[in-house]
Parts: sequence; structure tokens; C-alpha cells
Amino acid sequence: MASLTWDAVEMVRRVQSGEVSALELVDAALERIADVDANIGAFLYVDDNGARDAASRIDSDLTREQKERLPLAGIPVAIKDNLVTREMPTTAGSKILEGFRSPYNATVVERLLAAGAIPVGKVNLDEFAMGSSTEHSAYQVTRNPWDPTRVPGGSSGGSAAAVAAGMVPLALGSDTGGSIRTPASYCGVVGMKPTYGRVSRYGLIAFASSLDQVGPFARTVRDAVLLLHVITGKDPHDATSVDVMPTQATVAAVEPSRMRIGLPEEYFGDGIDPKVRTRVDGALETLRGLGATLVPISLPHTRYAIATYYLIANAEASSNLSRYDGVRYGFREAAPDLIQMYANTRSLGFGREVRRRILLGTHALSAGYYDAYYLKAQKVRTLIRRDFEQAFSQVDLIVTPTVPDLPFKFGEREVDPLQMYLTDIFTVTTNLAGLPGLSQPIGLTDGLPVGLQWIAPALQEERILGMAQALESVLPVPSWPMQGGSSQ
Repeated sequence: MASLTWDAVEMVRRVQSGEVSALELVDAALERIADVDANIGAFLYVDDNGARDAASRIDSDLTREQKERLPLAGIPVAIKDNLVTREMPTTAGSKILEGFRSPYNATVVERLLAAGAIPVGKVNLDEFAMGSSTEHSAYQVTRNPWDPTRVPGGSSGGSAAAVAAGMVPLALGSDTGGSIRTPASYCGVVGMKPTYGRVSRYGLIAFASSLDQVGPFARTVRDAVLLLHVITGKDPHDATSVDVMPTQATVAAVEPSRMRIGLPEEYFGDGIDPKVRTRVDGALETLRGLGATLVPISLPHTRYAIATYYLIANAEASSNLSRYDGVRYGFREAAPDLIQMYANTRSLGFGREVRRRILLGTHALSAGYYDAYYLKAQKVRTLIRRDFEQAFSQVDLIVTPTVPDLPFKFGEREVDPLQMYLTDIFTVTTNLAGLPGLSQPIGLTDGLPVGLQWIAPALQEERILGMAQALESVLPVPSWPMQGGSSQ
């Protein structure tokens, strides 16, 4: 199996042509997980038997013509554990859902299966996707494959680490304020948050419903396009979903020399690690070399983004997490009466970070503070959206650093939650505005990855993907950080 590379597009072609079997791909993924995940901690559950059975069915039951109609034929995929699955447990990284089995699959999981993909397991996350480091799971921490003393980012740290360490070629994550793009940057992979509504949220365990979005992780932009195409589209189970499908032709038609790219001054000021800034400046020079025009712009309400995001997100979390009461499903702590059972269950079932956010959100929604906090945050959200509308009247795309720093060490920001929240300072605005954003690796600094963030108008993912592919063609993809991988 040493001849295999984790290039999803190429692997699909080889499975469809009969050069390699789906079972060989799954065995290679499971072998890699067994070899390296003890040191990484990406997977909460590995479905060895289910994955092998699914691969065997593709190999034995389908003709070549049938395989050619499957865009992800035989490809092993990891699924973030806040997407419900019928055949595997779903915990959202929380004790309160320990052992929970969903009676149905999330829409994106159904679309993976229909495309011939093979889910090999569920991967770790900050509890209920609340965090930027994957230190807040009830079960384990996930380590950065480039340096196991450092965090992989969060909340989709398990998804990013699984792809970065070569355990799977593709993974699904979710992004509420940067939870795909931050770990993509920290782990040196491609991660995309689509436009709000472009991918169904049905079966995604809700954190903040007006901000959450499912998206792909991949080694390369081309592979991310492949996965995005499969999971995109209208879903009758999700009234917020839209009927817009990406096309490879539209991505390929993007011409760098015709692109005007905005550089918001608020994202390039103080607070960026100088080593990150140097890498980003190098990528900008490369874009100039490709013929793109770089234009200074301003997004003036960015300074209010973190406060706005954490008021809205925590308010919605407070509402969404009220359903976990020990009555209907999940963990229950015994008590002499119903009220005490609620209190005991939620106190013991939720971790510290989740409890903190529920308290903040409940306070913001309370009668005496709703107008002062939550309503004002929604007004500022509108101003942030208008900033982007104004910017996109001048430019086609916006680029920024994905995060202002390199991956930090475990425990480094635990004593100051605000410092942890500021990790997402460059990513939360796209969620507040409902816009697509992508992080792609642009090189290493001190042996650690640096990411560049692309932002586009709503439903213009192809514009991002075309430019990101053009940049990727002249910037090498970082080699797998662990011995035994491929630098393909």
C-alpha cells in the first residue's frame, strides 16, 4: 500500500478504473489510524468493521459503470462528532451525550454515503463545538501533528488533525466562528466554511443556529472542491438551505489577473505574530506575481466583532442546549425531585466552558439586559454585514491571515478565556455576515503551519476556490508532519 497517496481525486479515479480497491483504501486508512492516533487523539470512535463492510460492498456489488457515477467512490472520510450518525455514536464531545445513538443520519452524512464515501469514524471536538483548541472535549485532547505539545485549533481539531496526519484524505467539520478555518491553519490543511445555507445543517448538533455551517477539510484545494460538491445543495429538512451547486468549470474559469483582492487594514495591524505576518506578506507577493491587484480596504466595525459574536453565539447556545435536561436522552444524574435532577444532570453533564457560555448567554437574554446586550449585538452584526457589502463593491475577494499567531501550547490560554476567544478575531466576521471563508496553508514558520484566509461575497465559493487553487499551484503543500506520510 506504500504506492497510495492521499490525493482524493486521484484515488477516486483509481477505484473507478479498478486499479485499486475500496477495501485497500480503507485498510490503509485504518492502518494509519492504528499507527499514529495514539499520539494524536483525533478519533473518538473508529468503525473498523463497518468501514470494511462498506468497502467490500463497493468492490463486489458495483459494476465499473456504477462506480463511475460515485464522486467519492471508496474514499475514507472522518466525521466530526457533532454530526449525527446512525451506525456510530454521537457525543458532541460531551459527557451529557455519552453513548448516544441517533436514529438517523445527518444530511451531509447521507450525501457522503450516496457518493460512495466510507466514514471510518468520528473525530474529537471541543464540547458542543465551543472552543478554539480542542482542549475542552469531555473525552480526550487532540494534539497537533506538527508538534504534539501544541493545540490543533478548534473546535474541529480532530477533523484537521486526522487529515494533517494522513489518517484520512477528507473530513467534515463545522464552523460557528472559525472552527474549521482555525484548525485548518494550525494543522496546515485546507478548510472551508461555506456560505450560510449552502450546506444543510440537518443533523448537525446546534451550537448557534444562525452561525453554524458544515464544511470540508482536505489536503488540497482540489480535494476540498470535490467534497464540497457532494455535500452542497437544497435539503427539504433544512429551510435555510439553498439550491446552489458548485461546478469545477466555474472554479477553473477564475483568472487571477482579473481579480481585485482587498486587504482590510483592521486585519493587518498590531497583534499579528511577526513570523505569521512575514509568511502572509510572502503569499501576497505571490498573488501579485500571478497578476492579481491588491487593494487596501477598511472593515471598520471589525473591532466589535468578538464582543458581538460571543453575545449572539452564547445567547443561541443557551437556548439550544436547554434540551439537554436528562429527561429525553443522554446522561441523567439521579435526584429526589425533577428540579434537582435537572440541576444535577446539567452541572455534571456539561463541562466548564459550556457552562460558562450558557451562563453568559442566559444573562444576555434576560429581561433586564436583552436590549442592552443581545439586541445591540444584532444591530452591530448588521453593520458588520454592511461593511462587507461596501468592500465587495470595490473588490472581488478579501484575504487576511486566518489567525494572528502560531499554534499555542496546551494550557497556555486556559487561565484567560478572553485570550482564547481572541484566537478567532479574524474568522468570526464571516459567520456574522453569513459569508464563505477558506483557510489554505501557505508554508511553515519554525516548523509550524501558517494559513491564509480567503473571504468572498455570499455564494461565491468558486471565486475563492479558483484563486486558492492558483496560489496552491505555486506554493508547495506542506509535507505530512509525521514519519510514514507522503509529501504528495
